[in-house]
Amino acid sequence: MSVLSLVLVAVGGGVGAAGRLALDGAVKARTRTPLPVGTILINVSGSLLLGFITGLSGAGLLPSLAAAALGTGMMGGYTTFSTASVETVQLMRAGRPVLGVLNGLGMLVVSVAAAVLGLLLGRIA
Repeated sequence: MSVLSLVLVAVGGGVGAAGRLALDGAVKARTRTPLPVGTILINVSGSLLLGFITGLSGAGLLPSLAAAALGTGMMGGYTTFSTASVETVQLMRAGRPVLGVLNGLGMLVVSVAAAVLGLLLGRIA
């Protein structure tokens, strides 16, 4: 790994994390639900974008350095499996098992479907 690729992935990660913070804050300010809508939106959109980036790279339409900076860096910083896991446990502990299961399994299924769609779109771009 070159120093340039390391720096680009790190910068991408910072940009992605800042984007996650901003989007999650905006969603929380506009919703009144115990379901973590911001995290769901972030993980589904991030899965779609990562799939698209990977599809473009696999089709030879995006250089590997750009794919690393955008995929590993930016989407790695943007999406958040750990937050989704904690929020799922918090819903269960708060006596909301249906919302907990809906959050945990629903986000997984929809995120994987979004990643598949992104891959397909990236390959035909």
